Amino acid sequence: MNAAHGNRKQERRSGAVLALLIAGALLSACQSSGPSGELATIDTAQGSQQNISSLTAVIDRNPRDPEAYNVRGSAYGRGGKYQDALKDFNTAIQLKPDFYQAYSNRALIYRFLGDQQSALADYNRSIQLNPNYDAAYIGRGNLYRRAGQVTQAFNDFQKAIQLDTTDPRAYHNRGLIYQSQGQHAYAIEDFSTSISKSPDSPEPYNGRGLSYLAMNDDENAFADFNQAIRLDGKVAESWANQALVYEKRGDKAKAAKSYRQAVRLDPNYKPAVDGLARTSAS
Repeated sequence: MNAAHGNRKQERRSGAVLALLIAGALLSACQSSGPSGELATIDTAQGSQQNISSLTAVIDRNPRDPEAYNVRGSAYGRGGKYQDALKDFNTAIQLKPDFYQAYSNRALIYRFLGDQQSALADYNRSIQLNPNYDAAYIGRGNLYRRAGQVTQAFNDFQKAIQLDTTDPRAYHNRGLIYQSQGQHAYAIEDFSTSISKSPDSPEPYNGRGLSYLAMNDDENAFADFNQAIRLDGKVAESWANQALVYEKRGDKAKAAKSYRQAVRLDPNYKPAVDGLARTSAS
């Protein structure tokens, strides 16, 4: 075997390995929930004890107000008090049986509690009560996506977008589906729209960067991963994605440094753990 042939074989092997690494990163990205997570529309300050106390005072003054229970239930959800949230949404629905927002909110709490069937039933009921309620389609779409029911998920995100939703998660999550199907041009378009609606969220930058990387557009991918890190330096995925570009460029030292930071942030993030093992090996 001559040297040129050996080099070409090595390049093909390296290219195949990198393709597998990118595929692994894409798979990890598909587990994300969209800009700022499932509770994206919720201000964490509203889950504070001070705010809960204010909302409780409102309920004490008017214990038959379903809107007050719905708002406090959302605040409990933001604060991670899921059982308290569930009780408030139950009360809101008892007081107002056609309260489609409360059904959709309760569905999200059921999801966090692991009761997927109750979540689906509540999303269905919310949509039945108001077929134009975009948040319920987005929530149900995410439920379907995580269950591997990609067609149903896509249809729900598509419906929310057709309803002119302003929620960036609809575009982000549809982008993830396009990405999983190798339709990276469409994915990039959706991630870009999500970014325009939520410019301070790192998730769509990571998503778009991975699609750029899959299309061998390393420069745009690198710019997106760096922007994701600037927006929130505590996301392991962003550092691991940055490392992937360094690794693709053959800069193992910088790749190892970024993978190491990702592992510090999340010791269980497998792409980072595996990447650090590859790039720090002697």
